[in-house]
Amino acid sequence: MMNEKISPYHIVEFPPERRGMPSFNEMYWRKHCMYGLLEVDVTAVRQFIEDYKVQTGENLSFTGYLAFCLAGAVDENKVVQARLKGRKQLVMFDDVDVGLTVERQKGEKRVLMGHVVRGANHKTYGQIHQEIRQVQSEPVPPDAGLPSWFQSALRLPWPLSGWFQALIRIVMRRDPTIFVSLAGTVSITAVGMFGKGQGGWGIVPLPHALGLVVGSMSWKPAVVDGRIEPREILNLTVVFDHDVIDGAPATRFARRLVELIECGYGLADEQDS
Repeated sequence: MMNEKISPYHIVEFPPERRGMPSFNEMYWRKHCMYGLLEVDVTAVRQFIEDYKVQTGENLSFTGYLAFCLAGAVDENKVVQARLKGRKQLVMFDDVDVGLTVERQKGEKRVLMGHVVRGANHKTYGQIHQEIRQVQSEPVPPDAGLPSWFQSALRLPWPLSGWFQALIRIVMRRDPTIFVSLAGTVSITAVGMFGKGQGGWGIVPLPHALGLVVGSMSWKPAVVDGRIEPREILNLTVVFDHDVIDGAPATRFARRLVELIECGYGLADEQDS
């Protein structure tokens, strides 16, 4: 019987591809995260992407450029992507594997699913862009890229789901390479880009040792060479594993990442290719 104190409502099916997400998020709620809220001038990058589209007709991936810069910054200081092994050891990874979400076709609709750009620190912006576009053009596999047993375990009812989450936390703490093999060493998520034109940061706890949460973009006045000019500003959140990295090195990393993005790191190479 419908409650007469509230307005009418109806019940719909929870999408199957989302049913395991609450359990997946529960695995990492105890992670100690440190957040940095950044304002990044992306005017030059956005102008380059616009000019490139006019010249070639191809729309370069802005997320791909952020992945390229993130990989470049991490390559200079790989401790920021290290993961704890037990309590006394750190696993240091040579390659920067960037995990991100891309839209892919599933029947008549498009769904988000994960993809890892392996060895992104050895790839150009153009190569990362082409990889993302290639993945976007492919249909979603039946298992959505995850083992069927893992998806089934994520959908277990409580308390079985809690036991499974605890077991996974123990296994991955003992062998962090398992998680990296599935999701990469660092990540980018673009949950905040829906608020275009409105300032705002995304605050999301991430399972990775280091992650970027892409917020909204808006035009703001900024000082450039002593003059006030309108600039396109990206609100970017950088998330660190505070168990691994302290505030000072995290600040230096964030400063370097901003420098790479704002100076158009690697764009000259794409223009010449």
